[in-house]
Amino acid sequence: MPNDTILAAEGISHTYDGPGGNLQALDTISLSLSRESFVCLVGPSGCGKSTLLRILAGLLSPTAGHVRLEGLAITRPQRRIGIVFQKANLMPWRTVYSNLSLPLELARMPSSEQEQRTAAMLELTGLTGFADVYPAALSGGMAQRVAIGRALIHDPEVLLLDEPFGQLDALTREQMSGELLRIWARHRKTVLMVTHSIPEAVLLADRVLVMSPRPGRIICDLPVPLPRPRSLDLLHRPDFVALTERLRRSIHPA
Repeated sequence: MPNDTILAAEGISHTYDGPGGNLQALDTISLSLSRESFVCLVGPSGCGKSTLLRILAGLLSPTAGHVRLEGLAITRPQRRIGIVFQKANLMPWRTVYSNLSLPLELARMPSSEQEQRTAAMLELTGLTGFADVYPAALSGGMAQRVAIGRALIHDPEVLLLDEPFGQLDALTREQMSGELLRIWARHRKTVLMVTHSIPEAVLLADRVLVMSPRPGRIICDLPVPLPRPRSLDLLHRPDFVALTERLRRSIHPA
């Protein structure tokens, strides 16, 4: 394992058992994430992207292969790995502040440190003015900001994002991509993000991994050499468009 690798999957396969027979979701996937890198994972629907993310998070045991965090095998969820799902899954009876602080409460962190970290996360996610608001009054984008903040608040080293903007409208999705770039630039966590948007993947990532149709395999590992910091202004640059076309061809070969 290279010295800068923080999370690695080696020979991951997974088969679901069901009444209709076995369904192989993943086939011998190996990948590694370098510390502080931003990697996106794309591929056709049903190819096993979410299954892979759940395995990397320690939420699901693979049928074969293993995952290592700095060389140590992962067999259960880790505080060093945060995860954000497509739905924000906020507790409706808790305010923005208390949704953010929940992981710290569960960890029995001292109250003073809880307050300090929660205030800092409100500032980072641009939600300081919404601390006392309940989830029902939040837009979809704001709810996802809370979900991302909740995953970051206990300072994980790796952040896994499973299509976090998939339920947002196109304009809000673009805005949230810009927000995620800003947050990542401040915290520089190692990120693996599942997305169905090719432009979003190119805008955000240092590398884009492409998965095949089920059973999912990694069929392309495309570096994104665009300079950082990045903004939405990149979307119409010729080199940006060329990268998106390369990814489209790898997903949908002629």
